[in-house]
Amino acid sequence: MLELDIERRFPGFHLRVRLAVHHELVVLFGHSGSGKSLTLRAIAGLLRPDRGRILIDGRPVFDAAAGVDLPPRLRRVGFVPQHYALFPHLTVRENIAFGLHGLPRHERERRVAELVALLGLVGLEGRRPPEISGGQAQRVALARALAPRPRLLLLDEPFSALDSAIRVTLRRELARLRRELDLTIVFVTHDLREAYNLADRIAVFDAGRVLQVDDREAVFHRPACRRVAELTEVRNIWRGVVTEATAEHVTVQTPRFALRAAAGPSQPGQRVDVCIRPERVILLRPERHPAEALRDTALAAEIVSEEAHGAAHTLFFRLPGADEVPYDVEVDLPSHPYEVLGVRTRRVWTLVFPRAAVHVMPAADGEGDASA
Repeated sequence: MLELDIERRFPGFHLRVRLAVHHELVVLFGHSGSGKSLTLRAIAGLLRPDRGRILIDGRPVFDAAAGVDLPPRLRRVGFVPQHYALFPHLTVRENIAFGLHGLPRHERERRVAELVALLGLVGLEGRRPPEISGGQAQRVALARALAPRPRLLLLDEPFSALDSAIRVTLRRELARLRRELDLTIVFVTHDLREAYNLADRIAVFDAGRVLQVDDREAVFHRPACRRVAELTEVRNIWRGVVTEATAEHVTVQTPRFALRAAAGPSQPGQRVDVCIRPERVILLRPERHPAEALRDTALAAEIVSEEAHGAAHTLFFRLPGADEVPYDVEVDLPSHPYEVLGVRTRRVWTLVFPRAAVHVMPAADGEGDASA
């Protein structure tokens, strides 16, 4: 288990992170410069915080107040930096064995052979990093990090320099390794798909702070605030005021329309942000009526533009009576239903916002009751 509560000030940037990682894979997600890699370096012992504590399996490896700051080699942490940092003059075998100097030679050779087999590097042992592919180099970096049997594995955007096909393969390899080796992993990425595919839980970083730590479904579908929604590409986000709150639903009035969400803690008069992911909006032909018409929000809208992405389309809808706005709602639709529904030949649709998919958040500016 990893526990950290640290703070570090830089010119123009303030890192403040509190996080607990249990026996799981936690993804640190956010834009470049949000503090993810700095946090990883602090855990590894490569960056000294100004204050705070870092505990691994209950043992302090850093405690500013107590004067504890263990060097990286004593933290039993495996660290794979973004660009691998392999030694170009050493062979694959020698790179993997680099952290095993304290072991007898036969034990080092046995451990290296285990990792070569585990990571699919058989036949490459005598080659040097310039003589292998990017995916193979990533496997060597993983093997070197795993060689000392770390308690915790830290990965800093390890797949960012690889093409998409190799990234997919290595994600599967990482999931397999985690199962087989029973690893606790902290993984840094700014790739939203990668975060969703890998994470048990996601910690969303922004401007040196952790905005939300939760399981991936909660982060994607129940963001804690507007900024988390923006970072996770919710895209449909509106400011509004709660006009009704019952045991079954909450109604939010935005400047353009009203939306009904599942019941929650919001109260009438409260200023809130309300959102729905673009893939959760349902398209119906205008002549059809939604089965849940009395429960879900249904609005007539017109497609004003669209973008094709190969496997999907993004549709931009505008509601009647607002020619001054470019669009009101974004909808993501896979290519097959796009063709089956005949979206290309029809501009006017009924948009259905299922209550369960509409999420209400506290106002991003911290405003509370609208009457205050």
